[in-house]
Amino acid sequence: MITMIGVMLGGALGGMLRLWVGNSVSRYTSGYFPWGTLTVNLTAALMMGAAFAVWQVSGEELGTLGWAVIAAGLLGGYSTVSTLSLQVLTLWQQRPVVAVAYLVASLAGGLAMVVSGHLSIAMVMA
Repeated sequence: MITMIGVMLGGALGGMLRLWVGNSVSRYTSGYFPWGTLTVNLTAALMMGAAFAVWQVSGEELGTLGWAVIAAGLLGGYSTVSTLSLQVLTLWQQRPVVAVAYLVASLAGGLAMVVSGHLSIAMVMA
């Protein structure tokens, strides 16, 4: 029960943070490309890689309350695959090349950010 409450609170915090970051980035960029969602998803991937490195160095199991709150709750609420999917669909209907570029930037960028976050923390903590 405590894990569910922790994930719920982490998800609420992550969702509010996503709204603030996404709106802040979108305010200073054009509406032509979904920079706010891309920023949110890439920073979520960076933080997930960093959190995973911390967990690996600490030697704790991934099934702990802390991991559930951070990974499933906070970062799960912060990142948004559903918005990414809807934006790819709407871009595809209007500008297919931009839709493909957005999807590639999100997927390849997300993978690069997870690796970067993991390696950065692993080198600092080694």
